[in-house]
Amino acid sequence: MTSSVDNQLSVAQSPGLASTTSENSLWLQGLGAELAFTQDATGVYLSFYWQPAEGYGLLPEQVVGLTLSQTFGPVALAPYMDRVRRVLQSRIPERFNYPFRYAEQYFLFELVVSPILTSSSDVTAVLVMGRLLQSNHSTQPGSGTEPAGDPTVEASGLEPQQKLLAEIVGSIRRTLPPGSELYQKLLSKIARNIRRTLDFQTICQQTVNGLGQALSLSRCIICPCSSSSTSVRAVAECLQESFPSMLGLELSLADEPDLRKALVTAEPIAFEQIPAGEFQQQSVLVVPACYQDRPKALICLHQCGSSRSWSAAEIEFVWELADQVGTALAHATLYKELQAAREEAEEASRLKSEFLANTSHELRTPLNGMIGFLKLIIDGMADDPEEQEEFLREAYRSALHLLNLINDVLDIAKIEAGKMHLELGPVKLDELFKDVGDLTQAQVQQKNLFFQVQKPGTYDECILFGNYQRLLQVMLNLVGNSIKFTHSGGVSVSAEVVRQKVIVQNRELPGMVRVRVADTGIGVPLEKQHRLFQSFSQVDSSRTRQYGGTGLGLAISQKLVEAMGGSVHFYSMGEGLGSTVTFTVPLYQEPVIICSPHTDAIDLFL
Repeated sequence: MTSSVDNQLSVAQSPGLASTTSENSLWLQGLGAELAFTQDATGVYLSFYWQPAEGYGLLPEQVVGLTLSQTFGPVALAPYMDRVRRVLQSRIPERFNYPFRYAEQYFLFELVVSPILTSSSDVTAVLVMGRLLQSNHSTQPGSGTEPAGDPTVEASGLEPQQKLLAEIVGSIRRTLPPGSELYQKLLSKIARNIRRTLDFQTICQQTVNGLGQALSLSRCIICPCSSSSTSVRAVAECLQESFPSMLGLELSLADEPDLRKALVTAEPIAFEQIPAGEFQQQSVLVVPACYQDRPKALICLHQCGSSRSWSAAEIEFVWELADQVGTALAHATLYKELQAAREEAEEASRLKSEFLANTSHELRTPLNGMIGFLKLIIDGMADDPEEQEEFLREAYRSALHLLNLINDVLDIAKIEAGKMHLELGPVKLDELFKDVGDLTQAQVQQKNLFFQVQKPGTYDECILFGNYQRLLQVMLNLVGNSIKFTHSGGVSVSAEVVRQKVIVQNRELPGMVRVRVADTGIGVPLEKQHRLFQSFSQVDSSRTRQYGGTGLGLAISQKLVEAMGGSVHFYSMGEGLGSTVTFTVPLYQEPVIICSPHTDAIDLFL
């Protein structure tokens, strides 16, 4: 095929618009090209000639008058028509390679598209002449001879037709400039699907699906990441069935130089030919999806079974899409965080409302008791001085209970405001345990429970580093809860020394003491235990009304212990199976350990 006719076409020379199909066909045949046809700006055939057409049962009169999409025509019509319109507007011929298809067969042509000039100023038709470069038949149609096997094709694991189709699709991509209308349409379509949702996983899946289909990829995965990531995981994948999946795979950046480089440089990294590994990729393109210069994900494109040259158009297309993906992922993450914050705020509001309702009930109970007993005294209802003294004693006990409730509320308020400051110093463990036993003895006797204390086995005195009043408050909270929720059996308190150097208030200490409070009480269901240490949260508000209290005991205890450098843990096998709470306190000095622990048991069965 020559290009001497490129700028010499006119109505006088070209009967492409003549009256009969046969005349048109003969004229086109005389041009000496394997393929020659004329068409208008809408894609309708005006005349047609193709040298092997009869072998495919394709006659000119069956083509003329039809559109290119209805019969023999381009594989991808839109980019082809973009070229035709450009030729009509510029009146300058263009040469390019383009695939055509007919009867499930693919043909790659080298084409020259020239405008057909008329006496008027309008140019409405073009002459197309083509030379066959490749097809999925190496012989003439109808000869009964199959094409010879291609060793390179067979080695790649692809059928000849698949191989040709891949090359044809590739030729379409390579003919398109980065800013072409097709790529812009693909970009708009994929981006539109991404913008329709704020779900992180859906955005990832839409991205890999859109890229996988648009670029005919063997595999496309997306891995969320950040600047500090040491590994990434494939959370979405678009995959051709014949290749192994990487979905859910954890990838170490130390072992993946392409991923690491893309993350560090924040630019696309392309490898056109690498040794095929476990997942058979031979060409890789990694593009970071960023938001405000911060990486949100890595988009990985793989060509498996054969190598592939990544064109500038493809890289720019993916990079431009990655910018939109990064923004979408950032918005999805922010939306999820805002949704979680809103749910947390709503839950906090509900819990505080519930807490205030329960607390107001708890405050009224001792206050009503005080008012009632004092009213009896004022009204002279006490028959003798002993009864009057008993009324005063009950009013005093109610006042102490009310004070404890108010102190709980004030403590949690101080802790949450960050205004709880503790002075730490030496605290004798024996003294702490003795005071707890003395203060809770009446409650234990009243409920007919046993109370057992097991001290750590040491030759010398065990001294803690903490605040005595706050440690006593923690112990009374924990032991008091155990007594309150235990109806039979009893409560055991034990302690053990843990030799492990710790730093508290910039001071190195020799170890910790772990204190354990166990009971045989009602226990806590497994699914509700996570709420025990939440401020203003109660496992069961009906139980709070039944047993009394604000439900802040464990939350306050945890905050106080943490302020002294320790930690609190709760254990229960479930409802009706008892509970165990442990907390740790730093040691002031290391004691001399005895092999067997010392037990000081106080058993009360009254």
